[in-house]
Amino acid sequence: MSLRILIVDDSATIRNLVRTFIESNTEWQVCGEAENGRVAVEKVSELKPQAVILDLSMPVMNGLDAAREIARIDSKVQMVLFTMHVSNELRRYAEAVGIKEVISKSEKIGERLIGTLRALCAREFPAT
Repeated sequence: MSLRILIVDDSATIRNLVRTFIESNTEWQVCGEAENGRVAVEKVSELKPQAVILDLSMPVMNGLDAAREIARIDSKVQMVLFTMHVSNELRRYAEAVGIKEVISKSEKIGERLIGTLRALCAREFPAT
């Protein structure tokens, strides 16, 4: 399955690293990037990604607020929160706004991120 992914992070370096890792290790397509939550919401409407990787702390609109808006636009989009600071409280907030998984940027992010996206999208978009 060719998954369409939107990467959202205020750091161009992080966006580029995530894009490079995804495109080098999967058949998936990064359909776009956004530097804040407000732009992400607009791009979800425009690009129709199946998955969105959201940073938590961003200017204009944070990842949790963006996720809430994205879930209203498309309830099937799979969202993963990507942050430096993971806690049980954050996981509860994230789940409440439609985020399926919270991943620490300090973990082995590449392998964890790819594995998480594969599992979430296999459930939502089974191969036919």
